[in-house]
Amino acid sequence: MGTQLDLNNYFESYLKKEPLFRNKKVLQINYTPDDIPHRVNQINSLAAVLAPTLRKEKPSNVFIYGKTGTGKTLVVQHILEKLLEMARNKQIPLKTIYLNCKLKKIADTEYRLIAELAKAMGREVPPTGLPTDEVYNIFIKIIDQKEQILVLVLDEIDRLVEKTGDEILYNLTRLNSHLQKAEISFIGISNDVRFIENIDPRVKSSLSEEELIFPPYNAEELRDILKKRSTIAFKEGAVLDGVLEKCAAYAAREHGDARRALDLLRVAGEVAERSDADKVTQEHIDKAEERIEKDRVLEIIITQPKQSQCVFYAILLKLENTDQKIETGEVYETYKDICIQTGLAPLTQRRVSDLLSELDMLGLINGKVISKGRYGRTREIYLTIPKDILDKIKTKLKEELL
Repeated sequence: MGTQLDLNNYFESYLKKEPLFRNKKVLQINYTPDDIPHRVNQINSLAAVLAPTLRKEKPSNVFIYGKTGTGKTLVVQHILEKLLEMARNKQIPLKTIYLNCKLKKIADTEYRLIAELAKAMGREVPPTGLPTDEVYNIFIKIIDQKEQILVLVLDEIDRLVEKTGDEILYNLTRLNSHLQKAEISFIGISNDVRFIENIDPRVKSSLSEEELIFPPYNAEELRDILKKRSTIAFKEGAVLDGVLEKCAAYAAREHGDARRALDLLRVAGEVAERSDADKVTQEHIDKAEERIEKDRVLEIIITQPKQSQCVFYAILLKLENTDQKIETGEVYETYKDICIQTGLAPLTQRRVSDLLSELDMLGLINGKVISKGRYGRTREIYLTIPKDILDKIKTKLKEELL
């Protein structure tokens, strides 16, 4: 057994060390820089769409899409901040509400979403118990108390539709017809480029009056972003040559995700500090990549719909004590047992087979389709995630499901 640290001495000596970081917040997800590089066209286009609010005119609804980490939320928040500042100075009645539809207990039902919007306008609504129509009426009444423009941002809007269906978007876009004094404009943000193609045509025409695409960053652009941030984040000379390039190359490989690149650099800095290094090296990037990969796998699993989680949990249980492969039929039987325990209605084997394909695409399993002659085809399934996080995943899924 190891000897426990003398914590007082440890913390004292920790405080005496010179930190590598000057301002770690600069590398975190909620930091909004004054200058957003390589997004000039998107910033100009969105500013042009939203500018009419300063003349008390309702701007067009905007639909924004692009993959994770391409600057969508950052650009929207940056422009709205500037717009609100200008509106306050000129005494223009403008209000903005930002909601991330990925968050549980906010956007998992239509009722909760509208209750959250009412809360953002200063009116508490009980989390359950009222008819949904009544919650809508409360929200309409509170907005319509005075002349104002409300810009409502629904981030990860595809998650909302996945949970509640697209009828909610139709109801939201029709709210203006119930308002006398106020007007609402919508900004929908989605990581799924195909999302808008699959929703009700009525919703599509009203929601996406304007569309903006955020392309992935390339390695050079990512390096530029990292250079600007690292100059503020780290003390001078703390990051060795080649580190930013390696970070950018990793993230460019992952569809140009700037968020991932910044995460990688931050975690590499933390790894370096913990190992008492006085500089961040390429080896620290490798260790950070390993750590982030595990966190990413966990996040992917936790954000899957309940049915996909059940299927994945069934695979984990079947492969618990073996390195062997299993077949679709075995997974399906265990999946049905889990559904009974969780109170979910089991899907058909064909639908479960589709969910297995999705888990394969996410890189959580490897599913090889093999022919069994006249008995048809099946899928041989292997796990592709690191063994040392399986217990953590299993515990998390148990909490989510059972």
